[in-house]
Amino acid sequence: MKVVVAGGGLAGLVATRHLADAGLDVTLFERESEIGGRVRSSHEDGFVLDRGFQVLFPSYPATQRELDLDSLSLRAFRPGATLVRPGERTTLADPLRDPGALLSTLFNRDVTLGDKLRVLRLRRELAGKSLNDLDTATEMSIEEYLDERGFSDRFCDRFATPFYGGITLDRSLSSSAFVFEYTFKMLTAGPAAVPASGMGAITDQLVESARNAGATIETGTPVEAVEPTDGTISGGAVVETPLETIETDAAVVATDPPTASTLTGVNSIPTKAHGCVTQYFSVPKTQRLEGSDRLLLNVADARPNQVAVLSAVAPEYAPDETHLLSATFLGEQSATDEELAEAVQAALGAWFPENQFEALELLRTDRIPFAQLAQPPGFGREWPNVDAPSGPVYLAGEYTEWSSIQGALDSGREAAEAIQRDGIAGS
Repeated sequence: MKVVVAGGGLAGLVATRHLADAGLDVTLFERESEIGGRVRSSHEDGFVLDRGFQVLFPSYPATQRELDLDSLSLRAFRPGATLVRPGERTTLADPLRDPGALLSTLFNRDVTLGDKLRVLRLRRELAGKSLNDLDTATEMSIEEYLDERGFSDRFCDRFATPFYGGITLDRSLSSSAFVFEYTFKMLTAGPAAVPASGMGAITDQLVESARNAGATIETGTPVEAVEPTDGTISGGAVVETPLETIETDAAVVATDPPTASTLTGVNSIPTKAHGCVTQYFSVPKTQRLEGSDRLLLNVADARPNQVAVLSAVAPEYAPDETHLLSATFLGEQSATDEELAEAVQAALGAWFPENQFEALELLRTDRIPFAQLAQPPGFGREWPNVDAPSGPVYLAGEYTEWSSIQGALDSGREAAEAIQRDGIAGS
């Protein structure tokens, strides 16, 4: 049996591998010259530059199921964050996972003692909850969720806003409380991490496993149309590329959301998204950046929202004697690359006044207008299932789950399982 997969992001690659493992004849077409969508890395002059700031949560069930985590040689951030403002840096961590941070967290005045106790209670509450009990259809926002549990305005302003601003790419805390609960639960179970050779190693591993299973992967070939032959599951589908017309038993559309909606006619595929701009910098290691093995959260303003000293977490990301930093601004920025770099330099100088940052060098700027789908309260009732299109056409993408690596990996598996469940593999 033949299946065509349109789109070579994480969801498309997982669907391809599972279908090939099941013995199907699978071809994946990716319109770009590189596979992976956002999850790519380049290696330039000894630096590892991911396409925008990204991390992997190894505690995600889908990452444990779909990836060989040991072979990725993960490098973990220390739990919690370093809260930064002009002239001051404080640590807010999970002392249950990082006992060495107990005193610094206990005496951190950025959040109240009551907030710290509320965090511990919430940790216990979510530890006792199954992931299946977390509701993507909840009508509560993150802001409402925290308010209902009594968290102070100080906790929201000085931790939740920059931290979950970085996770949801929106500092307003208006995203669904589901995102908060899921990611909070995952971060109490394990770290945020990056592979030693970059986030692109995740894509490389999935490509290799799909090819080893017998799949064909073709790049530089967009899928221009997908049509079910007669609208029935058993009727097959026709897939159009610029070079050929392919008759296939089933098709998986794993493209970006707007393209998926156009190809399938499924109007419930979400297309509203948040963007961001990430800049990469080098600076000599003579500049000592205390607390940089945690994420640096800007509690004063959003310029930038956060800085990650990636080489402090993964030394492989930079040459010896050099730091690699990423700085992320939320939203599409009208300022030039140079103006954003000046804002980063000014922020670093204010956070670390004992250092000099004249040698800070901008290496690359990634402007990603469609970085993450917007996930307002109740989004889970609106987004489509993998079998939403008519005929033997299926969706694979985070837009059938939730906007995350977990969602993308899980959706790819579900699309492959739907094809087999519908009997296409055995027809």
